[in-house]
Amino acid sequence: MIFVTLKEKKMKHYFSLLVMGLLLFNCGTAQTVGNDTAQDNIPEEDIVKISNDDIEYEILIIEPGFNGWLASMARPEGYYSQSFLEARNTILVREWNTRVLQVNRFDPNLYEMQIDYQPHIDYGYDVNYKLYNYFIYFQLTHKQQLSTFVPRI
Repeated sequence: MIFVTLKEKKMKHYFSLLVMGLLLFNCGTAQTVGNDTAQDNIPEEDIVKISNDDIEYEILIIEPGFNGWLASMARPEGYYSQSFLEARNTILVREWNTRVLQVNRFDPNLYEMQIDYQPHIDYGYDVNYKLYNYFIYFQLTHKQQLSTFVPRI
């Protein structure tokens, strides 16, 4: 299960990603499954979260294995520039959204809903870093290639 939230704190506008692929949709309340929120039954070690008062956006990624992969396999924070991450995320999100719309060509269980990532919004370094690395993790784990750039660590 994956749950990713990009939340703009100043405008209280929420972008959320949920379920067995990468799922992002606008919402104003917590996504629920039955009577529980989607993240209630997730082990703490499977949650990656960046949130503090200094940034306008936060990201929450819940997927088994991602946190360990991010800590042990991903390039360290600061390795990429923010402009590099933003450029790659724009390309990766665009391809992701194309695949969401092509359910006959791509597994709809992997690509369930579009991601509303706006290139003109400054999400900050941490959000872009985690999103980019999630895309790398996703591509390697699910043997997908979202761009001409070969996903590697």
